[in-house]
Amino acid sequence: MRKRKAYESNDLSALVVEGGAMRGIFAAGVLDTFISQGFNPFSLCIGVSAGATNLSGYLAHMKGRNMTVITKYSTKPEFINLTRFLQGGDLLDLDWLWDISLKELDINIDKIMEFQGKYLIGVTNIETGKAEYIEPRKDNINDVLKASSALPLVYRKYIKIDNKKYADGGIADPIPVIEAYNRGAKNIMVIRSRPVDYSMAISKSYPLCKLLLRNYPELVRSIKVRANVYQKSLDFMRNPPKEVNVLEINPPNDFETTRLTTDSKTLIKDYEKGVKYGKEAIEKWHKLYSHISI
Repeated sequence: MRKRKAYESNDLSALVVEGGAMRGIFAAGVLDTFISQGFNPFSLCIGVSAGATNLSGYLAHMKGRNMTVITKYSTKPEFINLTRFLQGGDLLDLDWLWDISLKELDINIDKIMEFQGKYLIGVTNIETGKAEYIEPRKDNINDVLKASSALPLVYRKYIKIDNKKYADGGIADPIPVIEAYNRGAKNIMVIRSRPVDYSMAISKSYPLCKLLLRNYPELVRSIKVRANVYQKSLDFMRNPPKEVNVLEINPPNDFETTRLTTDSKTLIKDYEKGVKYGKEAIEKWHKLYSHISI
């Protein structure tokens, strides 16, 4: 990827990447295509949950890392284990996943720190229930990424950063496109993990969340209104302000991966769809935003 000029809030193109656990395999394919073609016209990158992790691999120029983490490590019973969950443990063991992936496929943090724009990781403050967007440092990036994926109930701990406890960033702001706009972005690409016609309903697990997370009422409130926040983001993308352009990249309707898919063949097939759509995304960006000076 070529170097770009330093971040300027009045000349801002943004990349926003949605989370979605294993559905992040689509964004992994899209972003690997971006790496292959040296495509990075963005001054601002914001991701939540799996989207933040995908962005880290993209900014580290580590083609294939996210695909490998998802297909090699995330499919193992050491990570996803229903029996362990029913016995009081974690359904998703983030501690194991982070340890093994960093040990065997460490992220190139130095390369991420060279990015001359802003890289923000969305997290949810469990005390306030509100989204926060952390620009990671070299000494805390792994903890911030882990916090952004720490989904309550399926992972029973919270991640502490600078004396605050955080959970999955996709709770308070599942698609942080409005945050990108509020930070000055006028040309925004959003890589989704759901087909274009998907709409979110209130979580079926909400009653359980209300019970088990009762010590964090603001977090529970954010879980309750998450579908409304999600719809607000969709409405913004489809009807942005006059001066704003939004390019939405969705997986196709035959995308098969779910939040907890562990079948490698399905994951690889959907990764290849991401690779294909990544090529199309670059072409669309150049066509729509050819006037942008980078």
